[in-house]
Amino acid sequence: MNYVLGIDGGGSKTVCVLMDENRQVVSRGEAGASNYQSIGIATAKQSIEFAIMAATDKAVNITKPITINAICLGLAGVGRKEDIEVIKSVVKDLQNSQLLPINWALPTNNILICHDALIALVGGTGNSVGIVTAAGTGSIVFGRNHQGITKRVGGWGYILGDEGSAYRIAIAGVQAALKAYDGSGMPTSLIDIFKVYLELSNLENLVELIYRRGWGVTEIAALAEIVDLAAALGDRVANQIIDDAVQYLVVATSTVIDTLFSDRPVLEVVTTGSVWTGKAKMHQRFTASLNQNFPEVKVIFPKHEPAYGAGLLALQKLQHISGK
Repeated sequence: MNYVLGIDGGGSKTVCVLMDENRQVVSRGEAGASNYQSIGIATAKQSIEFAIMAATDKAVNITKPITINAICLGLAGVGRKEDIEVIKSVVKDLQNSQLLPINWALPTNNILICHDALIALVGGTGNSVGIVTAAGTGSIVFGRNHQGITKRVGGWGYILGDEGSAYRIAIAGVQAALKAYDGSGMPTSLIDIFKVYLELSNLENLVELIYRRGWGVTEIAALAEIVDLAAALGDRVANQIIDDAVQYLVVATSTVIDTLFSDRPVLEVVTTGSVWTGKAKMHQRFTASLNQNFPEVKVIFPKHEPAYGAGLLALQKLQHISGK
C-alpha cells in the first residue's frame, strides 16, 4: 500500500492528513500556524513536523511500518520560487527528523509545494479544475482550467488588498460606527452593537482596544460577525458594507471565469472562509449576483477540507510518476 501526506498550512493552524492510494484518509493531525512569512521558518517547520507527527502517531498503531511515498504542502505565503526553495529545505529536514515514526521513500519528483488556494480548490471540488473564492480573514480568488492554466485575483494581504474579507468588512464596520458617532456619517446601529459586544462604556474606547492593546489582523477580523449581525437585523449601513464585499468577490470571480473559462463550460465555484456562513446571507447574495452573468456556474460549499485536497494532489503526483 502506498501512502501520501497532504498538508494545509495557514496563519492559524496546520492540518495533516495521511491518505492511502485509494483516496481514503487513514488519520489526521493538527498543530499551530505555519505561514513562515509571519512567524518565521523555524516555528513554521516545527508546526509542520508536529502536524505530521500527530497524524502518523495514530497510524503507526494501525499499519506497521508505514512509508510515505509522496507529499503535498499547500501553504499560505508560498507563492514565489524563493518560497518554494525554502519549503523544500524544510521537507529535507523533516526526512531526517527523529520525531516522526515513519519511513520516507520520497524522491524529489514526489514532493509538491504550492499555494494554499490550490489545495482549497482541489479539496473543495474534489478535482483540480474550477475556482475557489476564499473569503475568511483575508481573501483570494483562484482558478485552474483543464489545460492546467491558473489565474489568481487578490490575495495581496490586509494592507494591499483582501477586499471582501472578514478583516475589510470589520474595518469598514468600525469606521462606519465611528463616523456615525462623531456625526460625519450615516446613523447606524453598529454603535450600540459594538458597545454591547465589546462591553464598552463608550465607543471611543475602541481606540484603546485596537491601538493600545495591539489588536492584530485576526482579532480585528473577528469583528466582522458584528457587522454581519447588524446587516441581518436590517441596518442600512451594515448591509451596504456586506453588499460592497459581495460585489468585489463577484467581480474578482468573474475575472477568473473570463480569463480561464471563456468557452463558458459548466463550472463549480467553491466558496471557503468564515464570511460565507454568517447571518446576512452573503453566500446567497454572491450566488444570485454571479449567476446573473454566469447562469451555468454552480456555487458550492467545500466537499472536503483543503488538507484532503493536498492529499489528492500528492496522490496524483505519485500515480503520474508510477504511470498508474
